[in-house]
Amino acid sequence: MYFPRAVEAKLRRLTRYFPAVVVTGARQSGKTTLLRLCYPDRQYVSMDLPSRAAQAEGNPGDFLTAFRDPVIIDEVQYAPGLLRHLKVAIDQNRHAMGRYLLTGSQHFSLMKGVTESLAGRVGVIELENLSLFEIDPQLTMASDRTKLLRLLARGQFPELWRLPDFPASDFYGAYLATYLERDVRQILNVGSLRDFERFIRVLAARSGNVLNKSDVARDVGVSIKAISDWISVLQASGQIVLLEPWFANIGKRVVKTPKVYFCDTGMLCFLLNLTEETLVSSPHLGAVWETFIYAELRKRIEVSDHPGTLWFYRDQRAREIDFVVESGGNLSFVEAKWQEHPSLDDARFIQQLSRELKAKSTPERPGRHWVVGTPQVSYPLSDGVMAIGVGGLSEVVP
Repeated sequence: MYFPRAVEAKLRRLTRYFPAVVVTGARQSGKTTLLRLCYPDRQYVSMDLPSRAAQAEGNPGDFLTAFRDPVIIDEVQYAPGLLRHLKVAIDQNRHAMGRYLLTGSQHFSLMKGVTESLAGRVGVIELENLSLFEIDPQLTMASDRTKLLRLLARGQFPELWRLPDFPASDFYGAYLATYLERDVRQILNVGSLRDFERFIRVLAARSGNVLNKSDVARDVGVSIKAISDWISVLQASGQIVLLEPWFANIGKRVVKTPKVYFCDTGMLCFLLNLTEETLVSSPHLGAVWETFIYAELRKRIEVSDHPGTLWFYRDQRAREIDFVVESGGNLSFVEAKWQEHPSLDDARFIQQLSRELKAKSTPERPGRHWVVGTPQVSYPLSDGVMAIGVGGLSEVVP
C-alpha cells in the first residue's frame, strides 16, 4: 500500500529545472518508495550495499559508467566522494535536467557534500513522515480525539500505516536499535551507545521546551560538548529539529535559545514509554500535541505555494507563543492546546503580542492568529483569533 505524498508535485517540478534532485529525511520516511514509484523506469542502485558503496567511492568513474543516467542513487551519504564526480558528469551536459535522483538519511553531512560539489546543480526536498492528510485525506481523524490519540502514540512512519497491525513498540524498538548501531556510529564515534540512548530519552522529556544543554548534560552524566555533538547527530539523521526564536524587538527582551522537538510523535511516545491508553492522562500530552502540530506545519510549508518560516516567541516575562509563522511580511501566531474547547484565555499572549506589534513601527504586519485544539468546528475567540482543529491548518499554511 502506497500513500500518495504531497511532495510529489514539487519533486516533478524540480526534476524539470535541476540536473540532480536530492531527497533527504529520516530512515523509513519513504524516500526510496517515493522515487521508485514516481520514476519506475529508472535504474536503481543502493549504497546500503557495502560493495556498491565501495565501488562508488573507490572507482566513481566505473560506477557512473555501470549506472548511467537517468538513475536513482539511494543513501548516497555512504559514498560522499561520488558527489564530486557527479558534478563532472552533470557539467558535461549541463542543461539535461533530472538525470540523477539521490536520497540520503544523514541530512547535514549530505548537505555539506552537496554544497561543496553540486551547488547550483541540485534541487533539495526534505521528506518527513506522513502528514495527517496523507494518512487520512478525508480528515476523519481531525476532530476525533480517540483517533488523534492513536495517531499521536503510533506516529506517522509509512510502514506503521501500511501495516496497521504492526505493533508500534516492535517497530520503534527495532528502529532505535538499528539507528544506534548504524547511523550514530557512522556520523559520530560515540564511546557509549548506552549513554547515547539515555541521552535520547532525557531529551524526549524536553520535546517542546527551550533547550538547556547544561541540564541535559547533568542528567545524562556527560560533558556539554558531548551533548552538543549528540544533538547534531540527531539533527543530521532527521530525528529532532531545533526551532529558533523570533528575534524582532517589539519592546521586550526575548529568549534567544532554540526549542527542541522530536520529528515524530510515535518515536517520542516510545521513548517516554507512553501508549495510546496512557498518553491521555500523561503530563507529556501537551508537549506531544505541540510536537505534532509543529510537524504538520513543517510538512505543509515544504509543499506550500506560499512559503513561510516558523519561529517561536518567548520573552523574559515568560510570555510564550508556540509558533510564529512569517510569510509575505505577515506574522501569524499559533498556540497548540490539547483542548476540545479552547478559550480566550488560551490566546491571551497572542492578543498582547499582536497589540504590541501593531503599536510598533516594524516592517512586519500582524497576520491572522489561531489556537489549534480539537474542536468539532472552528469558532472565533476574539477579533483576529480563531479556535481550530488540526484539519484547519490549511488556513495557517495554505
